[in-house]
Amino acid sequence: MQQHTETIMNIDEGAIVFLILLFSWAEYLWELYLSLRQLKIYKTNNTIPDDLKDMLNEESFKKARLYGIDKSQFRIVKEFYSIVLTSVILYKRWIAVAWVDAESISETLNVSPQREIFVSCVFMTIVTLFNFVTNMPFKIYGTFVLEEKHGFNKQTVGFFVKDQIKSLILSLIITIPIVSIAIYIIMLGGNMFVVWLWLFTTVATLILLMLYPTVIAPLFDKFVPLPEGSLRTGIENLASKLSFPLSQVYIVEGSKRSAHSNAYFSGLFGAKRIVLFDTLLEKYDEEKKTMTGCNDNEILGVLAHELGHWSCSHIYKSIALTEVNLLLLFSAFGWFFKYSLLYTALGFPPGQEPIIIGLIVVLQMILAPYNSILSFLVTALSRKFEFEADNFAVSLNYPQELRSALIKLGKDNLDYPIYDKLYSAWYHSHPSLLHRIENIRTQTANTKKD
Repeated sequence: MQQHTETIMNIDEGAIVFLILLFSWAEYLWELYLSLRQLKIYKTNNTIPDDLKDMLNEESFKKARLYGIDKSQFRIVKEFYSIVLTSVILYKRWIAVAWVDAESISETLNVSPQREIFVSCVFMTIVTLFNFVTNMPFKIYGTFVLEEKHGFNKQTVGFFVKDQIKSLILSLIITIPIVSIAIYIIMLGGNMFVVWLWLFTTVATLILLMLYPTVIAPLFDKFVPLPEGSLRTGIENLASKLSFPLSQVYIVEGSKRSAHSNAYFSGLFGAKRIVLFDTLLEKYDEEKKTMTGCNDNEILGVLAHELGHWSCSHIYKSIALTEVNLLLLFSAFGWFFKYSLLYTALGFPPGQEPIIIGLIVVLQMILAPYNSILSFLVTALSRKFEFEADNFAVSLNYPQELRSALIKLGKDNLDYPIYDKLYSAWYHSHPSLLHRIENIRTQTANTKKD
């Protein structure tokens, strides 16, 4: 009788691991299929779209196409590596091995293995370091081979090393306290722990969002106020016109890391700051022997788009969606995490059910299908928000400036403008350049009719 029970138990445990791996490989094969569809477009489409012929020449189009091919092939290799590593971790039961190592380290530090919160912190440190090491070859290749080849990398080896070390330390400083408090809440929260856990993560998220622009971001990049001049005056006038609570306009020295361009505003409540990458500003590139960046009016068009996100409350809508999702995830965790087979399937002895393991297994593995569907829907919603922000810029009479800026930024960033529909629908949080140009044209025509 006991042997029969153990046989069924083993089948059930194997079924759990099998189902997790089955979905992981199914998702991998689906995304591989999408990547191959897009790679085919990169390799076979040599014709510049009509909407871009006035600002995009054959040379820049070819560079964008070759950059796209290299990025796509790099992504295919990286994702194959990731799925194989995930399979090995589950098959070899390395999660349980890492927990045993965490207990051993705790004992070495004269801390009882029964102190679950401390062991969980050690475990998370091991996992973070493991991910840091296993992903490092791809970070190095992506930065010093792929981005370097196409003229984007501006980092020295020393800068890169300091950046990675700071990122690792900051990750641990943020993760360890949050994990500790979350486990404590689950231990003592009783039947209401889901609500308390949700409230805690909500507060923690809002605090991190508020700290990011003034505390976290300056650890990695230098921010300097935008000097007085026509651009600053234009930005202040635009903010005043919209009653945007502008506190400061900064230039971030992104050129020390990459030649890619961007602009954004930050600040969750009250006064906000606008940040422009120095690569966004128009200048002559000695290396490329051409002008890069955008002129003042085009930058105002870009910022009109960014302020459209503020005017349409996209940030708060995204936060609200995130909070609803967190509540659903924690509710599912509360339902599943006491299911013993989840732990024994990963190699834990019967009766040992660490909370942090339950969080990882339920939220990342058991709910993986839900996470994928949600990610697809959020990506679609993000594209809708981008169109709304573009429409807002058009309503402020910046259609040509925004269109010109988008084309220039696409050219500077070697953004290949033609994408497979399925690939774009699955991956792109922003509409393609051609779709944005078409939307701006349509919106402008409708505005003139009104």
